[in-house]
Amino acid sequence: FASAAFATPADAHSQAPQRPNIVLILADDLGFSDIAPYGAEISTPSLDGLARDGIRFTQFYNTARCSPTRASLLTGLYPHQAGMGHMPDGYASRIREIFGSPAYTDHMSYSAPTIAEVLRGAGYATYMTGKWHVGYERSQWPSSRGFDRSFALIEGAGNYYGYGMEDGGPGVVPL
Repeated sequence: FASAAFATPADAHSQAPQRPNIVLILADDLGFSDIAPYGAEISTPSLDGLARDGIRFTQFYNTARCSPTRASLLTGLYPHQAGMGHMPDGYASRIREIFGSPAYTDHMSYSAPTIAEVLRGAGYATYMTGKWHVGYERSQWPSSRGFDRSFALIEGAGNYYGYGMEDGGPGVVPL
């Protein structure tokens, strides 16, 4: 599942000096050279345009697991610093019970602000779509972590046809 976070200046339609729009895309199970901007032979013209006109990450490392990588991208911290040393499911709970480590929680740490929280504070409107999988409780959902609007699959390994989605503020899209 891919996730994308968007931020647009709240004053985008005013006469104020234009600040850049920001789009972050995280695609699970995508290799470094699977798209043309990073050397693939497959044509990806839309992604080529984003890469050409934007900033490409060349030294961002993933953790080989989606939730810790997502937490790192959303907070700018190492996953363990963001409380996501592993997946938010059973293994992290066991490690937390055994060692009492705050690096293995079932959600991103509230003391680790997300990029959306920071950008919202700077006057941006923030949006998120895709898989969230970094906290299941309503207080851990995108709308509680700085996103003005979201259309998110809250849990991992699910689908977009029922439970676990958020659209806008608090709430679950009904079946």
